Amino acid sequence: MQHERSGSVVVMGVGLAALGLLFQSEIVAAVTVWRASTAYNHCFLIIPIAGYLLWERRALLHAVPPRPCAIAVLAGLPLALAWLLAERIGIMEGRQLIAMSFVELLFFVVLGPRLWWSLAGPLLYLYFLVPFGAFLTPKLQDITTVFVAHGLPLLHIPAYVDGYTIEIPEGTFMVAEACAGLRFLVAAVAFGCLYALMMYRTPMRRAAFIVASIVVPVVANGFRVLGIVALGHYMGSAQAVEADHVVYGWVFFSAVILLLIVLGLPFRQDHGAWTVPDVPMASTLHASRQALFGTLALIVLAAIGPALAARIDRTSTDVVADLPLPAPPADCVVQPMRAADVDAPATRFVCAKGAVMLTVQVFSPRASVAQLLGSQRRLTGAADGADVETRLVGTWLLTVPEPPGKPVASCLWIDGQPATLGLATRMRQAWHSLFGAPYRPVLLAVSADEPDRRRAAQSLVDFVQTQSALGKYGVQLSANPKSDPAVGSARPAPG
Repeated sequence: MQHERSGSVVVMGVGLAALGLLFQSEIVAAVTVWRASTAYNHCFLIIPIAGYLLWERRALLHAVPPRPCAIAVLAGLPLALAWLLAERIGIMEGRQLIAMSFVELLFFVVLGPRLWWSLAGPLLYLYFLVPFGAFLTPKLQDITTVFVAHGLPLLHIPAYVDGYTIEIPEGTFMVAEACAGLRFLVAAVAFGCLYALMMYRTPMRRAAFIVASIVVPVVANGFRVLGIVALGHYMGSAQAVEADHVVYGWVFFSAVILLLIVLGLPFRQDHGAWTVPDVPMASTLHASRQALFGTLALIVLAAIGPALAARIDRTSTDVVADLPLPAPPADCVVQPMRAADVDAPATRFVCAKGAVMLTVQVFSPRASVAQLLGSQRRLTGAADGADVETRLVGTWLLTVPEPPGKPVASCLWIDGQPATLGLATRMRQAWHSLFGAPYRPVLLAVSADEPDRRRAAQSLVDFVQTQSALGKYGVQLSANPKSDPAVGSARPAPG
């Protein structure tokens, strides 16, 4: 049995190394987010925690022989197609979740159903390596704002709520993305799953505690923000409270976690010794062959998505030459130049109210959404995964990254019209990426030469709202893709 386990470890090591090479972009993106975003700093602890949970179950590892299940590798085919779809749509979290699913499938193929199920808790805990959940931020902002809007009248505090802005006589508060409570929620759910695995044995108790770890942080964050606004009212200054609101949040969150622990302790179940299932022995040679065959087949299936994506990208070439200059506003002087951080044409407008720089990128019709988003994030300073504040100004997205980043307004044109990258638009561009289209995606980004961040943001808002010619310029760049050879198979535009 010792030889069989050693062979399984070697095969899994080879499989993990191969999957790491195939999905290195997903790994690098995840680690970048772990380092940059406070919502996911805890991800560095996930592998040590999973290792400890496996150590707790070491009796199973010693007593239950692996029984490889090579037929399970067929599940890799839909995973490969799902990865390609997520890559074309531009959802990195989806790509990372599918990459982690390939890792879980590798464990299942090599260990077999019985042993994998016995170790399912620690193995599934590895999904917390994926920085997932950012899409919940707007909904969490809505919940927090509604909570505060209903709580202030109960405290007899006069308030006016407009969107995410809360005005009281002592000042103005903003329920920003950083205040939505995502960082508390993600950390609480990771803790809740760990606590449930360590303290409970029945699925019902584990599920109940995990649900509590989801609900309690959301409610607690509503109380936190309500308390900050109320404290600003009682102290007579909103600015005095806002300076330390993050510290208040973590102190409050620590108290909430402690409360969850105290509430969960009376229902704990002593683990005792882990029960070893009665598993008949298998032929060592046959098991090793199955594990090796299943691993190699899984690697081939996992490579299908990246290989197809790379082939499509080779036919997709951005347009960087022979682009028309934008028409200058009446009170501005145009200075053509080139953006320093990307290979993209740029135009500097020196106007009476200040100077702004317009950067232009025109993509192949077969560009993936990930290419569009990557360029937009680089131009707006959000590429490092740090927390940013965003809001729509008409069809433009105003992005305000953390200092020392500067505000940037950006707008994408897809199918010849301004577009926000919602799911429907992403799906449409993914279709164009696979089969071609008669329009080129266009990205315009405007930044202001103004050191003060607040004034720079307002300058950008004024500029994009008053310069209607930018819309016509975007349409002009989207049309006439005759110079792009990748459009040969494009179908006529609908309608």
